[in-house]
Amino acid sequence: MTLELHDVTLTYPDGGDRLTALHHVSLTVPAGSLTAVIGPSGSGKSSLLAVAATLITPDSGTVTVDGTVTTGMSRAELSVLRRRRIGIVFQQPNLIASLTAAEQLEVMARIDGRSAAAARPRARRLLADVGLAEHADRRPHQLSGGQRQRVDIARALMNEPTVLLIDEPTSALDHDRGAAVIDAIARLTRDRATATVLVTHDRTHLGAADRVVEVHDGRLHPSR
Repeated sequence: MTLELHDVTLTYPDGGDRLTALHHVSLTVPAGSLTAVIGPSGSGKSSLLAVAATLITPDSGTVTVDGTVTTGMSRAELSVLRRRRIGIVFQQPNLIASLTAAEQLEVMARIDGRSAAAARPRARRLLADVGLAEHADRRPHQLSGGQRQRVDIARALMNEPTVLLIDEPTSALDHDRGAAVIDAIARLTRDRATATVLVTHDRTHLGAADRVVEVHDGRLHPSR
């Protein structure tokens, strides 16, 4: 139950040339551990996360999710892999305005073909895990920014992924709310044994990570 990027290179068209976003990047994230990825804007952090999420196919190298090498998989196969093995938390929660917190989670299970009866108690357990048991029936406009972010984390865990990828979860939060979100991520990583990658600009919460790596000009450098 790990995430592994091996010798990954990713380029984008740039006029008549190509711009290198990731340059021979290798990263292994074991189950139950949290790796924080830091670096300046434009360094390649978001590209690394997109490749790890199988949303972008690299020019070369391999991405392995829980023992499955994703190279050569079709779009349909990758979609199933993401739905069942990869939880993704984007910078903005993008919750559905008309749904309650519990329903945000339940719909993920329904998309995967699971019954509402089975999804409902699991959704409420996950919301309790992120400290929102009493807010399960509230809609997004009734929740704070930190609460919405925690709903998004719980939603990403709904289908029991082995890999959890999180993009800048504290960017719109104050320090205390951000700390609560990071603490929840670290605890859920251990409790759910996910291989978690957290991309962040915020260095104040790095103490919660098991490992910190820095991206500069598309290259990965260990920080601690």
